[in-house]
Amino acid sequence: MGDWSNWSGSVRARPARMAQPESLEELQGLVREASAVRVAGAGHSFMPLCETDGLLLNLENLAGRLAVAKDRRTVSAPAGWSLKKLTAELWAEGLSLPNQGDVNPQALAGALATGTHGTGRDLGSLSTLAHGFTLVMADGTVKTCSRTENPELFEAQRLGLGMLGVAVEAVIDVLPAYRLEERIEKIPFADAKVRFEEIARTHRHAEFFVFPYSDQVILKTLQPTEAEDTKDRTTDVDETPFRIANEIAARTPFLIPTLQRGMMRALGPGRRVGPAYQIFPSERTVRFEEMEYELPRANGLRALEEVIRWIRAGKKPVAFPFEFRWAAGDDIWLSPFNKGPGASISMHQYAKMPWQGLFKEAEAIFRAHGGRPHWAKRHTLSRHDVDMLYPMAERFRQVRRAADPEGKFLNGHLSDLFV
Repeated sequence: MGDWSNWSGSVRARPARMAQPESLEELQGLVREASAVRVAGAGHSFMPLCETDGLLLNLENLAGRLAVAKDRRTVSAPAGWSLKKLTAELWAEGLSLPNQGDVNPQALAGALATGTHGTGRDLGSLSTLAHGFTLVMADGTVKTCSRTENPELFEAQRLGLGMLGVAVEAVIDVLPAYRLEERIEKIPFADAKVRFEEIARTHRHAEFFVFPYSDQVILKTLQPTEAEDTKDRTTDVDETPFRIANEIAARTPFLIPTLQRGMMRALGPGRRVGPAYQIFPSERTVRFEEMEYELPRANGLRALEEVIRWIRAGKKPVAFPFEFRWAAGDDIWLSPFNKGPGASISMHQYAKMPWQGLFKEAEAIFRAHGGRPHWAKRHTLSRHDVDMLYPMAERFRQVRRAADPEGKFLNGHLSDLFV
């Protein structure tokens, strides 16, 4: 027995056993014998998805290799690999993921299972890349699924929150290896609101960060390029001033508006060029708690403006910037993008500062604008909410019950929503 916590430190568990199997046979035996099983990667979920008092698995040491399809359009990859390892292995094969988020320690299985996404007007979440899975089921047997083999299981597994089985391999889309140019610039918030549609249309990836007490934003774009690699930058922005500002904010919250405006005045432009797998991720070492809502695209900026007005009017102590980006729609049963193209708003709070009350009030604003939460980030959905927001929720439950009739892959949080 040992203690486990997520990356932010807000989710803690004491599983009866933690294991890192090295072979498929070992994994099958562990799952077969356990009464309750969850799998943890890097712990980047802010919800208690990995919480268990049973067996907690980590698959980073599980034997496996990358297998490239003959047409080089898909690969079969070990689901326990981190995105960092996966993308480096892909690059060595002359391949890249079509998209990534801005950090890469997450396990592939976890990123797929929670609908993790990056930026891009016409690019979907990582879950949309999946074509098939190999799962260890509750009884320890191995089952594969795809659109043509066990299709109902596949549709549920595309974004299944780890409730159907332990994913050991995933078949995913890839592209020929490409390189990216990242540009960071500071523009007025008013301009960002007017220009973002054009910016998102003319750049493969576009997003901006806005401190609630600043009238300027940090605009970040990524574009494929043939330019020479830069050598002087390994991340998008230097976190050192931000780390200092958050420490001050935690002790003296009334200084937050002054700190945020000061940081924005000091921010200069930035540029990086390199392999896509090195440019997508950035250093994110200042610990935070996060809530993210995916909204109908037409409602995104209105919701962002409203939540910032609420913070300013109430002088709320929100130390982190909001992140605003777009993602494409999809057809995945439990995807918050399955009603069409979405706008994503991420609200963060420094891990050493209170967040529960702030997130609860902000969540009401996002919900009023038609938002649905990222499953791995803070939310307060009830079972009734899930049914109201996801017409396919009960069909998902039926597939889950068939795959795991005893609920071995559930925990308290997931049972409340999906039993």
